[in-house]
Amino acid sequence: MPKFGKRSRERLKGVNSKLVNVCNELIKIMDVTIIEGVRSEERQKELLAKGATKVKYSKHMEGKAVDLAPYPIDWDDRERFHYMGGMLRGIGQQLGIKLRWGGDWDSDGEIKDNNFDDLVHVEMRD
Repeated sequence: MPKFGKRSRERLKGVNSKLVNVCNELIKIMDVTIIEGVRSEERQKELLAKGATKVKYSKHMEGKAVDLAPYPIDWDDRERFHYMGGMLRGIGQQLGIKLRWGGDWDSDGEIKDNNFDDLVHVEMRD
């Protein structure tokens, strides 16, 4: 069974415990790596300037979002990212946690209506 490495565990520090629980359930099903958890305002500005994000404020800044990827990472294997997104949403539903995944922002099940794919991103919905 896969488990998080030291770097991934470090990156989950400060993330909302409910979202960490979702990630801990996901790692039991598939190998993933945590790319980024809590993000500072400075980091958010940096990503916005680079075009890596579209928003000035992110749920990363309050510990309610995580960027993660199937491991080993293959940026061209969209199918694995979509599988991961479905698993995340299913786990969230089982745990009673409303999530939004960056591959289906409006959570309507239709992925072709996305105007910005962020396949690594999952966040808690209010």
